[in-house]
Amino acid sequence: MIRISRHFARLALLLVFLARPALAEPVTVFAAASLKTALDELAQIHGGLVLSYAGSSALARQVQLGAPADVLFLANTDWMEVLESDGMIAPGTRVDLLGNRLVLAGPVGSAPVEIGPTMDLVGLLGDGRLAMALVNAVPAGIYGKAALESLGLWEDVAPRVAQTDNVRAALALVSLGQAPLGIVYASDVLADPKVTALGVFPEESHPPIRYPVAAVAGREAVAAGFLSFLQGPEARAVFEKHGFAVLGD
Repeated sequence: MIRISRHFARLALLLVFLARPALAEPVTVFAAASLKTALDELAQIHGGLVLSYAGSSALARQVQLGAPADVLFLANTDWMEVLESDGMIAPGTRVDLLGNRLVLAGPVGSAPVEIGPTMDLVGLLGDGRLAMALVNAVPAGIYGKAALESLGLWEDVAPRVAQTDNVRAALALVSLGQAPLGIVYASDVLADPKVTALGVFPEESHPPIRYPVAAVAGREAVAAGFLSFLQGPEARAVFEKHGFAVLGD
């Protein structure tokens, strides 16, 4: 039997190690809270993702302060445009990828509601509060306030609003029975079996709901593969399953 020297064995192991492909750098994604269920599923397909969820306004401010994000996926075009104007988004990488609908959410088993100017929202609340994301900062709250103002309902219900840091927190208040009603996205109610959509707000009652995604400036190379994946058929199927509309067709 030929005995292999220790030196040769070490050399062989070193060559094997060097021949292995380098591990891809993880992609850090800052995403709006309403995307959590869909992106968590997509992360099982794509792999190599570090996902951080919050309200779009909080995420945008974190990027402004230099937080280490590679991809930014927001629920509002205004915040993306602010970052673009500040040179914090990589040119040519932004895509307005998804759309959504705004709904009045309540516990499963509740009666449907016709949403319009004659809706007695205060009466429907009883002694409870209306759960909404921050109405002056978080997209779902901004859209919700705009819809209620358009329908002439905001002034009466404003004192009864319980504001939360993001839309999933508003959904949780309804799910846990701490608020009888909430204004959330259609995709959100699909994520919680205890909550249902009682009615859909007219699209003309609020600005269009758009989800832009882009690479953070200087992180184009790291973000490119994931951005391409998000626009592919696998991601499309997942987004549609979770209640989003895929734009661009």
